[in-house]
Amino acid sequence: MPIKMSTARATFNMQHWLQRSALAFAVSTAMVAGISATTMSSAQAAVTTADFSDLVQQVTPAVARVNVTKTVSEAELAKAQTAELLRQFFGDRLRIPDQAATPAIEHAYGTAFFITSNGYMLTNHHVVEGADKITVTLNDRTELDATLVGSDERSDVAVLKVTGSQFPALPIGDSNGLRVGEPVLAIGSPFGFDYSASAGIVSAKSRNFSRETSVPFIQTDVALNPGNSGGPLFNQRGEVIGINSRIFSGTGGYMGLSFSIPIDAAMDIYEQLKTNGEVARAYLGIYPQDIDRNLAEAYNLARPQGALLTRVSPDSPAQKAGLRPGDIILKYNDVQILEASDLLNLINRARPNDGFRAQIQRDGKQSIITGKLSDAPNDMQSQSSAQQNNGISLGLALRNLTTEEQREIAADNKTGVLVTAIEPTGLAARSGILAGDVITNLHQKPIRKVTDFSSAVSSLPEKGVVTIEVIRQGIPGIIGLRIE
Repeated sequence: MPIKMSTARATFNMQHWLQRSALAFAVSTAMVAGISATTMSSAQAAVTTADFSDLVQQVTPAVARVNVTKTVSEAELAKAQTAELLRQFFGDRLRIPDQAATPAIEHAYGTAFFITSNGYMLTNHHVVEGADKITVTLNDRTELDATLVGSDERSDVAVLKVTGSQFPALPIGDSNGLRVGEPVLAIGSPFGFDYSASAGIVSAKSRNFSRETSVPFIQTDVALNPGNSGGPLFNQRGEVIGINSRIFSGTGGYMGLSFSIPIDAAMDIYEQLKTNGEVARAYLGIYPQDIDRNLAEAYNLARPQGALLTRVSPDSPAQKAGLRPGDIILKYNDVQILEASDLLNLINRARPNDGFRAQIQRDGKQSIITGKLSDAPNDMQSQSSAQQNNGISLGLALRNLTTEEQREIAADNKTGVLVTAIEPTGLAARSGILAGDVITNLHQKPIRKVTDFSSAVSSLPEKGVVTIEVIRQGIPGIIGLRIE
């Protein structure tokens, strides 16, 4: 929009002012030009020295295109494409009729890279999520079947394995040693264009997306697009320092903000998935927030720093150690905490049963609090494990209730599991189950945790109607669940 300048004070002689300012402007321009020329020439020289041509030739054989095949129904495809658009016009009153679930094949692609010579590869969880078949295509056009070793949604890391040996494994670098401004290189398959290289610099470190993920992303200005996901991010020495994961975009394409998973975090996930098939996360039980200028002044801090605890979960390691809402964590295991994300990153990298030492400020006085982390609550456990015995899938996701949530429904002498997500075309949705419901009983079997629910689903009849007891907004009810 045009900038409007106020003329209320412009009562001096403009012509005289311009004449007097001309000489000063000319002198200052010459001086700035000289300084700018020197600065720009140095910056340009630094950029032009980042020649990745030899590096691209060296590392390309270790990068592969990932081809994913998924089976989806036409109803799922149609609803995914139209439901949100129609809902903008008709609101939540919209009811989209179920359609015949004719199977359809969906193809997706991404990128992966070798980290061992015997066939282990890293990629993104979202690249292979829901895959029926995974293959990888090497740079010599060889196509290999890949097995999914394990996948972790919170970190967006997945591990693949192909049969063979003497694969060109990439060297692993140190993502902690990255510096903002350092040149980096990405190789992937944007929009299906195989082995495309793009370069840029590290724009920032330790970017967090609230509680959506458990890793501090590396932000770059490397041009990433759909298909780059899962590909490696290299430093100038040809070492992998990240896995390209996502972009920030209003159009779906590159807009200058790209984010990669630090390789040290990814390798930790890899080791756990390879060894245990799942990721064990530590739990402290706190809700921290950043401290701004006003809060710093209110708490008598020299500058905005630390993580302010707004809530401490009951029966959590934090509460047992003596942490309280209102405490400010200034250091955690002797690492200075500038922002809440610094604290969360340290906790996310820890293991259950690790000890912690926090330097806090409470009521204007500093002290040290020690304790031990525990296993993180399972915040999203799918019901799919209950399909092993009878093939029944209800189409919902569950998690165990927290201690506080259990206390809220304890008046009815009941416990249960929380429905966190519903598939629009699943049996649960068709029977009227909603996200947010607490399931307390299924087919006359009490449900106390997710494993109870999985066991109950495994014993359901192949056809018919069974009862499912729920608590919705504090009110108990019974739903007839029709199995088809």
